[in-house]
Amino acid sequence: MKKNTILITGGAGFIGSNFITYFLDNYSDYNIVNLDLLTYAGDLNNLKEVKGKKDYIFINGDIRNKQLVEKIFEEHDIHHVIHFAAESHVDNSITNPTIFSETNVIGTVNLIETARKHWMEKPFTYKLEYRNSRFHHISTDEVYGSLGEKGYFTEETPYAPNSPYSASKAASDMMVRSYFHTYGVNVVTTNCSNNYGPKQHDEKLIPTLIRKALRKEVLPIYGKGENVRDWLHVEDHCRAIDLVFHQGKPGETYLVGGHNEKTNIEIATFICEQLDRLLPWEKSYKTLIRYVKDRPGHDFRYAIDATKLETELLFKSSIPFEMGMKRTIDWYIDKYRKMGVI
Repeated sequence: MKKNTILITGGAGFIGSNFITYFLDNYSDYNIVNLDLLTYAGDLNNLKEVKGKKDYIFINGDIRNKQLVEKIFEEHDIHHVIHFAAESHVDNSITNPTIFSETNVIGTVNLIETARKHWMEKPFTYKLEYRNSRFHHISTDEVYGSLGEKGYFTEETPYAPNSPYSASKAASDMMVRSYFHTYGVNVVTTNCSNNYGPKQHDEKLIPTLIRKALRKEVLPIYGKGENVRDWLHVEDHCRAIDLVFHQGKPGETYLVGGHNEKTNIEIATFICEQLDRLLPWEKSYKTLIRYVKDRPGHDFRYAIDATKLETELLFKSSIPFEMGMKRTIDWYIDKYRKMGVI
């Protein structure tokens, strides 16, 4: 029986690389084509586990290049898309918003328009061989803006993006939605909370705090450190994507959260306390914490109500926060030791 091929975009990044490894470990009835531009956030070292597998192909390329995307669909007969590729760092979006619009909006349109033409005879009519083809769009809870001290984001929360990054993701979400209602493309969207775990880029909060602490450098915390995020281990996120890709209802959005609300200062304190235990020095690592000027448009709190995912698809996060964080810290200690940081 011929295997269907999934195009995964951004598969050399943090979440994408974890997902490809997870997916190939759990399924043998798909081929995967991984399209990644290998910007600073993409690293083929994240995919060492799948290198050389006969059901995996890597292509170095840009989703903004429509001709390349069309060529990939034709040459590899793409049946499904799971779209991770995105510019994603809020600070970078503040200094260079244009690239976020180009990649996150135009790149997404290139992909879903190519998918529509490849899979469909006309609006709401799929070609027979692509009748089960699906476009799964990976998004973020940041499109919903900021919460106060109470309440949760749900699938019905109005969009209110507050940064160029979240605005570009909100626009891409709306474009994907429009292809379902206008053309009948089989789309699903997942909006997730903050991920943590192995292979995350060094610029993100948790790797930054671990790396700087190991170097005995200042640990910068925005504002008073009171901003709250709902933390989700990347392995749990991979399982949620798997469920929605295979079982989600066409046209629907599913929010993915970890039920782990933590302030930034709580995250920093936990990391320091673990390092005090694992790699003690003459001071506590907590003495390195410094509060710095807050960034523009910094959302106060994100928190997700994942009831829809949990009730309709029976998803349940399986990695408790403390255990997941301890594993994550151990992974980064090993990484930075090999890099000569410690």
